[in-house]
Amino acid sequence: MNKIMNDKLGWMLDDALEVPEARHAILLSADGMLRAHSKGISRDEADRQAAALSGLQSISRSTAEFCGQSETPWRQTLIEFVDGFVFLVAAGPGAYLAVSTSDKVDMEAVTFRMHKLVDRLGKELTTPPRRMDSLA
Repeated sequence: MNKIMNDKLGWMLDDALEVPEARHAILLSADGMLRAHSKGISRDEADRQAAALSGLQSISRSTAEFCGQSETPWRQTLIEFVDGFVFLVAAGPGAYLAVSTSDKVDMEAVTFRMHKLVDRLGKELTTPPRRMDSLA
């Protein structure tokens, strides 16, 4: 992704963090590649989290049968820690948006803001799957 697009998406991710107690936001592709990150997290840390969150989304999606049907589409994963939360939502085909927060955050406000951001960005957040022959 070019730098101009990354800067634009990074600025939009910063906007999503205007909920009190929100910490960081990253946009990632299904294969774990970082697309953009908010200004409060380093590129290296954002890359590491993108890879981890891609795996988490895959695991979450594979548990659909536990919810009743194997074709149940995945929408969101929430992880709770002693000191905070990580929200992971679908941001279009092949793209995911993640936000980390403290444990004092208004969870409904974060989820609402994340979905509004996904709606606002539309096609800019979609990532087509990478073709294996283009990696060679």
